[in-house]
Amino acid sequence: GGWLLLQNCHLGLQFLSELMDTISTTESMSEGFRTWITTEAHPEFPINLLQASIKFTNEPPQGVKAGLKRTYSAVTQDHLEVSNLPQWKSLLYAVAFLHTTVQERRKFGPLGWNIPYEFNQADFAASVQFVQNHLDDMDIKRGVNWSCVRYMLGEVQYGGRVTDDLDKALLNTYARVWFGEHMFSEKFCFYKDYVIPKGKTVEDYLQYIEQLPVIDTPEVFGLHPNADITYQTNLANETLSTIVSIQPKDSSTGGGETREAVVQRLADEMLEKLPPDYNPHEVKAQLQKMGAIQPINIFLHQEIDRMQHVISRVRTTLTDLKLAIDGTIIMSEELQDALDNMYDARIPKLWFRISWESATLGFWFTELLERNQQFSSWLQDGRPNQFWMTGFFNPQGFLTAMRQETTRMNVAKGWALDSVVLHNEVTKMMKEDVAGPPPADIGGVYIYGLFLEGAGWDRRNSKLVESSPKVRIKCNMVCSENTR
Repeated sequence: GGWLLLQNCHLGLQFLSELMDTISTTESMSEGFRTWITTEAHPEFPINLLQASIKFTNEPPQGVKAGLKRTYSAVTQDHLEVSNLPQWKSLLYAVAFLHTTVQERRKFGPLGWNIPYEFNQADFAASVQFVQNHLDDMDIKRGVNWSCVRYMLGEVQYGGRVTDDLDKALLNTYARVWFGEHMFSEKFCFYKDYVIPKGKTVEDYLQYIEQLPVIDTPEVFGLHPNADITYQTNLANETLSTIVSIQPKDSSTGGGETREAVVQRLADEMLEKLPPDYNPHEVKAQLQKMGAIQPINIFLHQEIDRMQHVISRVRTTLTDLKLAIDGTIIMSEELQDALDNMYDARIPKLWFRISWESATLGFWFTELLERNQQFSSWLQDGRPNQFWMTGFFNPQGFLTAMRQETTRMNVAKGWALDSVVLHNEVTKMMKEDVAGPPPADIGGVYIYGLFLEGAGWDRRNSKLVESSPKVRIKCNMVCSENTR
């Protein structure tokens, strides 16, 4: 009649089959017996055990209202009154709001955080404990040490998980703007209508939280309203992708062309357009002519190696897939994945792992041809006047190679690589206007292919502007032939 808890079962998948046999073959079992299993999603998890189970998921609530409600549902009255200082209740609510914000920003993808971080309840508990300890040890005359509070929240408690410099700057900005003596004034608000309530009991706070909007504008988190468009688009795409992935994979399509025939035709077209393999001896010879030890040419060699890996993998997959469709070889799991994804115009996992992101298979293959064209032209015709920045596997490596090249050119002046920094200047030239490299006295390189999301560029005044143009709408009366 007891309960059995097995944790992290994705680390012991072999035991789960034994567990399933034990449960299914046991002749008598107490009605009070339950087996609880915790696991991460795993493709090799026994499907029969999964189907026989009742599934539970514990995910962060969506929205500020749900997040604060969940947080304060776990706060007791004793915890709310653990300190007699007037700053305690407001600081507790502010930390709870910060905790909800950092979690909610994750749904916006790279717009919210450059890197998705797993902020959890332990971060909130540690932050609240720090605030409590700080107030207990506080000198009443000096008051709260806000520099310490901001540092601990932005750099240690939540910032300890953050590895990106811009993400760290974002966290420190939240700490600086929200935590200070100004947070106790009547005019303070996180965003309009999102204030720190004045309550004495947990119920008071829960009643205020209940009045908050169910759906929050991205501006609450410091984002542009257009961020919600991106989130909704990604959510819809993910939902549609899931629906497509669980569609029946029958060979017949009701009298029309079969799935296998469609994919085989597509494979023939792709193989016909796929560029030839790079000859390593020819690549080495060309690089020797250009200066093999120059940083920018070393970068080119690395990019060509990665492109050759992609071309080889695509060619092998398509060739094997055609043989598998014909029945010459066995259809493996990877080939089946390629067949399903190609039929749905998606990128096979085998290719995606070694390449780049793209919306559809067609766009991905077009970009493969364009990327390869840049590398092959560079190799055969010499260094180009301008570079397609987003066509590189490792654009950061390109920038590093450029810094190394500039440092070597100025070594006589005492330049060191560590002291050389990048300087960007947006020119008024279009791609077609570039007839040569930048002047020798200026140096650097021309790049193109970058894009703005949620903004536009004013070429005349060289500044960011709203991306959507102003549209004037007017009304005209449409007259019939009789009344004209």
